[in-house]
Amino acid sequence: MVEKTKGRKEEVVTREYTINLHKRLHGCTFKKKAPNAIKEIRKFAKKAMGTNDVRVDVKLNKHIWSRGIRSVPRRVRVRIARKRNDDEDAKEELYSLVTVTEIPAEGLRGLGTKVIEDED
Repeated sequence: MVEKTKGRKEEVVTREYTINLHKRLHGCTFKKKAPNAIKEIRKFAKKAMGTNDVRVDVKLNKHIWSRGIRSVPRRVRVRIARKRNDDEDAKEELYSLVTVTEIPAEGLRGLGTKVIEDED
């Protein structure tokens, strides 16, 4: 029974989430909004995937900073992939890679968490 719960967190999986940055950055100082948004995305990915090693993609970072330090997008649609660490000397065997996904034309309404089947 212990094996089953352990195996759940061990598997490689990719999911899409919508992160509401607006509520997570409420009351945050203007000049700290973009850096705090990146921290909140890391925190969200760590909680959702159960990995301590979270890597934020350059494109996602650019997307968050695209309107400056103060005007962070209210919501962001991200794809979080839990992957195996190929490094031998790595502390963690799994890491999470967070990338930005394109927002559909009809908006973010009604989009829940979506599991993506890997093409590997």
